[in-house]
Amino acid sequence: MKKQTLLLVLIVASFQLQAQKLFATKTGQIKFNASSPLEQIVAINNQVDSKMIDKTGQIVFSALIKSFKFENQLMEDHFNENYMESSKIPKAEFKGYITNVSSVDFSKNGKYPITVEGTLAMHGVSQKVSTAGSIIIENGKPSISGSFKVKIKDYGITGLYIGEKIANEAEISINCKYE
Repeated sequence: MKKQTLLLVLIVASFQLQAQKLFATKTGQIKFNASSPLEQIVAINNQVDSKMIDKTGQIVFSALIKSFKFENQLMEDHFNENYMESSKIPKAEFKGYITNVSSVDFSKNGKYPITVEGTLAMHGVSQKVSTAGSIIIENGKPSISGSFKVKIKDYGITGLYIGEKIANEAEISINCKYE
């Protein structure tokens, strides 16, 4: 009897694992804009690693700081050396959940509003964040987009020009197409 019960538990667990689908990309995009009236400060990272589980809504983003590209090489150097200290703290990560994932039909094409909550770790500091976004399902493959603002100093990022040439807040936009 114990063997039959154990077998049944293993079969049920196996079906539950198979029922979940893991979507992933290594070519997601994060763009940030910390422009001020004095200076345009925009960078894009097209090498963002992200994973999402359809049933639980768990979602993770990971980005190497040195992969952010600016139009101006000097600005990129200052960003990495003076502000983000990317040789000491090489990446930023977000770990969280799509809180209303049950409202997304991953089997049906469409655009679904979502809310994402979790923890953003950047420059050695972790902060809770929450934002609205959307998932577009096309032929069984999701893409996700959204944006939110962070206060630069909340992440321990300091520098002479924050609040002058560099805005006090940066807008972060995310776009990922999953496989």
